[in-house]
Amino acid sequence: MKLYNAKDILNIAIAGHSGAGKTSIAEAMLYLSGATDRFGKVGEGNTVCDYDPEEIRRKTTVSAAIAPLEWRNHKINLLDAPGLFDFEGAMCEAVRAADSVLIAVSGKDGVNVGTEKAVAAADARGLAKIFFVNGLCDESARFYRVFEDLKASFGPSVCPVVVPYIEDGKANIYVNILEYKAYDYSNGKPVEVAMPPMGDRLEGLRTAIYEAVAETSDEMFEKYFSGEPFTPEEVIVGVSKGVKSGAICPVFCGDALLMRGMEQFLDGLTWLAPSALEKSGEIAADIDGNPVELSVNPDGATAAIVFKTIADPFVGKMSFIKTISGKVATDAQLIDMRTGNLERIGKTVMMRGKKQEEMGCITAGDIGAVLKLGNVSTGDTLCSPTRKVTLDGITYPVPTLSMAILPKKKGEEDKVAQGLFRLMEEDPVIKFENNAETHQMVISGLGEQHLDVIVSKLKAKFGVEVTLEQPRVPYRETIRKKVQVQGRHKKQTGGHGQFGDVWIEFEPCDSEGLEFGERVVGGSVPKGYFPAVEKGLQECIAHGPLAGYPVVGLRATLYDGSYHPVDSSEMAFKTAASLAYKAGMPQASPVLLEPIGTLRATVPDANMGDIMGEVNKRRGRVLGMEPAGPGKQTVEAEVPVAEMHDFCTFVRQVTQGRGSYTFDFTRYEEAPAQVAQKVIEQAKADAE
Repeated sequence: MKLYNAKDILNIAIAGHSGAGKTSIAEAMLYLSGATDRFGKVGEGNTVCDYDPEEIRRKTTVSAAIAPLEWRNHKINLLDAPGLFDFEGAMCEAVRAADSVLIAVSGKDGVNVGTEKAVAAADARGLAKIFFVNGLCDESARFYRVFEDLKASFGPSVCPVVVPYIEDGKANIYVNILEYKAYDYSNGKPVEVAMPPMGDRLEGLRTAIYEAVAETSDEMFEKYFSGEPFTPEEVIVGVSKGVKSGAICPVFCGDALLMRGMEQFLDGLTWLAPSALEKSGEIAADIDGNPVELSVNPDGATAAIVFKTIADPFVGKMSFIKTISGKVATDAQLIDMRTGNLERIGKTVMMRGKKQEEMGCITAGDIGAVLKLGNVSTGDTLCSPTRKVTLDGITYPVPTLSMAILPKKKGEEDKVAQGLFRLMEEDPVIKFENNAETHQMVISGLGEQHLDVIVSKLKAKFGVEVTLEQPRVPYRETIRKKVQVQGRHKKQTGGHGQFGDVWIEFEPCDSEGLEFGERVVGGSVPKGYFPAVEKGLQECIAHGPLAGYPVVGLRATLYDGSYHPVDSSEMAFKTAASLAYKAGMPQASPVLLEPIGTLRATVPDANMGDIMGEVNKRRGRVLGMEPAGPGKQTVEAEVPVAEMHDFCTFVRQVTQGRGSYTFDFTRYEEAPAQVAQKVIEQAKADAE
């Protein structure tokens, strides 16, 4: 493929609800443009964009894929994003590199949560929005109902460009309102035919377009209201201006699987969608944090964003890059602004699904990939040493489902950790920690499917099999009563014996662990043994008297004791302290503490009652609520960590994916008796 200028490059992310046909739309566009020589189908596992073994097995997109094509002297970089909410991180990556978002809408199901999320993602970055109503050859498809649904959901900016003429329940003829021409697809290829008798409906749709065009400039406004007709060129230019400014969201339609309406759609994109030159410029920050405007200039100092990474154990690391300014060329030396390292650019390639094609450079406004940038991560800015700037990174959703991960074979823990670190390079949404307290490796993701894909990839890519289980809750123990106890250690063996004798007062306090003090009078315990007593107690508080959890809020004061001038030693006093701990703690009213977190759940108004009821069911306390934008509320509550394990699944089910939440640890408080009893019994069973 030849190198294109930014004015002829269109960077388009395909987003929308799962099942709306995003990958099929990309496949139809690639096949029609000649970028591929066969039309792949998701069900057959042979599409360009769904090439990962996981995607082929699941018959759904799980990561963003890039597929460039050429149409009417334009290069269109398609970024196919997943529709499943568990893989929302990949949609964030695709949208970060795009200049406009093509939102696929099912002609049968209409506006869904995925449609709303795609619109919100485009609005958050100020990108142009283009709708494609897909699957119109399905007998249950209802284009005009879906069109009204789009207008009701997203306002008067929704503007028809291609509409179907439906006869006997079949959508074979597609009317292009911009050109004012009709095309019949009955025999596969489009044939221009006379305008069908659509009556008032067509006039209403044309009026909607003219009104939208009239809003784009004062000149057009005057022309419209003086009753002068617009020329087809004026309509196209007016709609194009409106699309680029965000004032117009054009609606196309067709059927990707049967290739209906796709030529008109590709033509429409080249007319209406903003080019990289018009939309890819960004505001970066210099080394002092001041804003710097970057224009899309191939001769400027280089600045590029890494928006996706593939870490393949066989091919090595592949960094997907969008160049904002200048060019990323083989052998260039660029600074990674996160690490401060100078990176030498290796081979630059154009990716179409999994296929590579060498390209001399990735020029301003274009998208490509660089091989083997070992220290570069997703979200990094690569720039010229002569102009150091940092571009906005990628904001990922916060993972809400955590599971403990265990290798099926003993001794493969390191292999699991290494594999996870490689997968985290590809998918920064994944979080992983080795919890020293519960002695578990814990992974976090966006849902059950997300974690299931991680497990499958660990097996396929790194040859390690794992199981997932609910992570242990890090409980704590403390005391509620003051006690004074003796710890006496006396052992006589041949030669030196061992002798240590301490009296310790244990009482509750507000410390994070152990607070040690002494008030020994008259040297009954020499000062040299105080550290040994403290050390003995510090080792003991790792295991509480009830269920073996760490002890907090404990003050221990050494106030008396005795020693032997020959037999006493540090070890003897350390042992005496541990004996005092074991004798005193059960007498000091020990209690179990459970971790409590603060929940902030943002949900539609209609689901407020469900969420508050669920919080109460999970032993939580609702603290309050506040409005969170149109039709949404945020509920704030305190809930025990032990009750939150599957809350992510509940929120998704009850809000159909519209809800979100954050949950952060706040403090420990005493566990109710029945909860404590269960935990203690479980700890005893585990010990046995």
